[in-house]
Formats: sequence, C-alpha cells, structure tokens
Amino acid sequence: MRHSGVQPLGGAKFKLYCKLQQKKYRDGEGLFLAEGLRTVRELCGSIPDGNMLQALLFREGEPEAAVFDRTFPGKVFTLTRKECARLAETATPSGIFGVFRQQPASASRFAGGEGNSFLVALDDVQDPGNVGTILRTAAWFGASALICSTGTADRYNPKAVRSSAGSIFALPHYGVASLEPELRRLADEGFFIVTSSLDGRDFREFASWPEKLVLVIGNEANGVSPAVQALSHRLVKIPHAGKTSRVESLNASVSAAILMERMALK
Repeated sequence: MRHSGVQPLGGAKFKLYCKLQQKKYRDGEGLFLAEGLRTVRELCGSIPDGNMLQALLFREGEPEAAVFDRTFPGKVFTLTRKECARLAETATPSGIFGVFRQQPASASRFAGGEGNSFLVALDDVQDPGNVGTILRTAAWFGASALICSTGTADRYNPKAVRSSAGSIFALPHYGVASLEPELRRLADEGFFIVTSSLDGRDFREFASWPEKLVLVIGNEANGVSPAVQALSHRLVKIPHAGKTSRVESLNASVSAAILMERMALK
C-alpha cells in the first residue's frame, strides 16, 4: 500500500541513511537519524529551518505518512519492512524515521549574552542515554547551552536522540576538544563554575546561586576529572538519606536533574 504523493526511498539514499548509525558518517554528512513517532514529531515541530529536515521515512502502510506528507511535501518516502529492520536501532522497529541536519557548529557555540545564563557541561559522560536525557532536562530548565567534552557520548547517537525524545533542537549544544580551556574561557567571561563531586558540600547549604553559572556533570564511573575540579569555583554533592548509602552513587542524569532544578529555578 502506497499513499498518494509518497514514493519509495531510492537505494542510494537508503544506503546513506543506514550509514548514519555510525558516528563517522554522521559527522561526515552532517546528518543524524531519529526513530519513533514521538521523537520525529517533536523534531519536526522544533526545527529552526525547514532545510534541517532531509527526509521522513515510513514503513509501507503507515497512515502517518500521508499526514506528514501534507506538511512536508516531497520529503516523505516509504520503506519495506525489511528496510525498516535494517535501518532501526531498536529490537521492534516503529517503522517511522526522520533524517535531519545537525546543528551548525558556528551557531551552537555559546557566545554569551545579556541576562541570566545557565550552562551545563558534560565531562566524559559516556552513556548516550544519559546524554540525551540531560540534554532534554537542560532544555526544560531553560539552559542556554550544553557543552560536551571529546570523551562524552555523541549527542547524535541514535540512543541519545531517543533519550532526548526529540529535543535535539531545543537548545544549542556543542563539543570541545578539551573541557578545561572552554571552562576557563567562560570563567573569564564571568561564569561561576559549579561541579558535581562526592567531595563537595551539600548543595542545599547554598541559598543562592550566581546569575552566570556552569554546572559540570562528570563521568558515570570516575566523576569529574581532577583538572576540571581544580578550576571549579564550587564543588557540590547530593547527600544520601540515612547514615550510610545503600548504593554507590546516583545515575548521572538523575544527579544533573536534581542540581538543575535547584540552580535554574533560583
């Protein structure tokens, strides 16, 4: 079954889009792949420019194809079930995919501005699910940008895109070769660097937070690097209940959300 105006995707394009599962091709083409109706719908609703959408792909027979074709004519294509299975990262393919352009690097890098500025920096956060969740949470709390070290999982990894639930375009985000020089640059611009650390003080001890603030979240196993901790203005921790903890630590995205709520809604 094929919808009027919706054509099958060509073989060359299909091969290219399959390659987007690998970071080197995503970066080389400046594209990324999104899967699932909710994620694709939110991305389509938040794209800053219509040219950021390259293609919408639907399994043959999907009724949503005709709906999207009315809004994005000429960009909707069908896939066979076999093609969906090859393209999907999930065990049970949804049959709905989107191919989008990545944020331009020149437009992503934070250059400062007037008013309050709340930034979130990730120091080698390796789980793409955590990266996507933190990105979405940062957007919810009105962060101005998300900064990622080289060792942080790719923001355009399919798992990160799914975890962000389509919020990739909701705030600027960019990667840096080394986090320390970027934090020093921001500190020189008047930003206060706050780092999550088990060696820090209880974050509830602070009644107020500076207007210009960077919150640094570290690696799931090792936390924030000593170099980043050394240049931080304040180390904070989230205390556990009771005299002893029954778990080693909180999930990185959960810690980030707790701290963001306190710092952003000041």
